[in-house]
Amino acid sequence: MNWKEMELSWESSKNFSTYTCTIMDKKRDSVTKEVNSSPCRFPVEQYIALHKGVFFTIEVPNANISKSCTFFPGGMNGSAIENFSCVIYNVSLMNCTWQAGRDAPEDTQYFLYWQYSRYDDAMECELYVKDENGRNLGCKFQNVTIQTAVDAYFLVNGSSNQSLIQFYDKYIKMYEIEILTPPLNVTVDCIRDSSGCIITWQQPLTSHRKKRKCFEYEIRIQNKDNPKKENKDPPVTVRNNTYKFENYNKKKKYILKIRARGRSCLISSDWGEWSEPIEFGQGKGYFIFVTLFLIALGTISVALLSYCLFKRYCSFKNIFSPIPQPRDKFNASNGEDTQTENVNLPKKSCMEEITTVEEMT
Repeated sequence: MNWKEMELSWESSKNFSTYTCTIMDKKRDSVTKEVNSSPCRFPVEQYIALHKGVFFTIEVPNANISKSCTFFPGGMNGSAIENFSCVIYNVSLMNCTWQAGRDAPEDTQYFLYWQYSRYDDAMECELYVKDENGRNLGCKFQNVTIQTAVDAYFLVNGSSNQSLIQFYDKYIKMYEIEILTPPLNVTVDCIRDSSGCIITWQQPLTSHRKKRKCFEYEIRIQNKDNPKKENKDPPVTVRNNTYKFENYNKKKKYILKIRARGRSCLISSDWGEWSEPIEFGQGKGYFIFVTLFLIALGTISVALLSYCLFKRYCSFKNIFSPIPQPRDKFNASNGEDTQTENVNLPKKSCMEEITTVEEMT
């Protein structure tokens, strides 16, 4: 048995015109093929993994001649990897992880290869993820393209200085392991008359499907002021790229998230990643702020109007005339300014007569 080529060969002492070959795995899935001579090559498109062993039967029709055999991969039991899984994310990135075989020697090292089909060339891991002991337990790939026509083939083999290591192989439908990106360009347009909000978005990015009908979307709208109410309002599932939120209340604030999955196409049926939360609605705080602002604005307006009217029709001088202060005659100083009246008095000219007396002798 050449397991890499899915080829079964045999030797016979007699030549027959027709042989019937059958391969069956442990799940009882089988493939039958007729050939004229050895070898018998099974098409690799049957996607039968070999690491758990397969059963072969060779029959000669109408001769009651048959031979059965079992194929098990060589190597130490329990040395093959376990819990192998891969995911594709961000359209073209792929991560694969596994665990070391429970009975594998400590120096066992594993190597991962994969190919879009058994006819293509195998590609080894580009970047291994290692544990603290330097053992490969994961791999990262870039520039991965999903092909839906075939199942990709993954093979992990190992090496050790102590024992032969069993291989592990698996066929995977690439579209089934993809984690869809969030829907793009999510927008919310709330109508002014409060009749509802129109939510629109675009389909997530993928490398293989572009049709709108291939997706369905889950919309989750949460009341930000009352998060517990989310349990009462389950998410809404729609097929279109638009949704009208009927229960919109402009006095509340909401949080919106959307995610996508495949529907009726070769796209993963698992829900993808949520979009970034989007808040919409004005909320209670907005109306409290507006109310306080209007009150303050009204108060300032009334004060300004009163001041202008008072300035226009009233006079502070007339209303509040100055009160004269009584004069303190006792403490008044000579230099103190006093109020005087200007009186025009006639000028009086005075002439002094001088009499001279002479003494006679």
